[in-house]
Amino acid sequence: MTYEVPEDRRYVATHEWVEDRDGIVRIGITDFAQDELGDIVFVELPQVDDELEAEEAFGVIESIKAVSDLYAPVGGTVTDVNETVMDQPELVNEDPFGDGWMIEIEPTAADAVDELLSAAEYEDQLE
Repeated sequence: MTYEVPEDRRYVATHEWVEDRDGIVRIGITDFAQDELGDIVFVELPQVDDELEAEEAFGVIESIKAVSDLYAPVGGTVTDVNETVMDQPELVNEDPFGDGWMIEIEPTAADAVDELLSAAEYEDQLE
């Protein structure tokens, strides 16, 4: 199976993606992750202004098959939370790189995103 892996994002081994939006990073889970989880039925996310450490669990995603933690690819302050995805968790399955995003963070370290996996490096990990 071929999964969507947009070139304009960075990735982590735990299957979250990061999109740099002028110094604020948007985070979600990858197409591979949503496919592996199956039908997503519940998403729990942090509050705006919560402080997160890189690789710390920031939320929970539950599907008909499993419950998984969501991990912060970078440390920083939560600036926005996708409330819609908590009301409509199926958006994560339908549009993981768009409407199914989870949170936005203002990173503590400006270069933190640069250290994450490129699309090609992430695809290599999936093989």
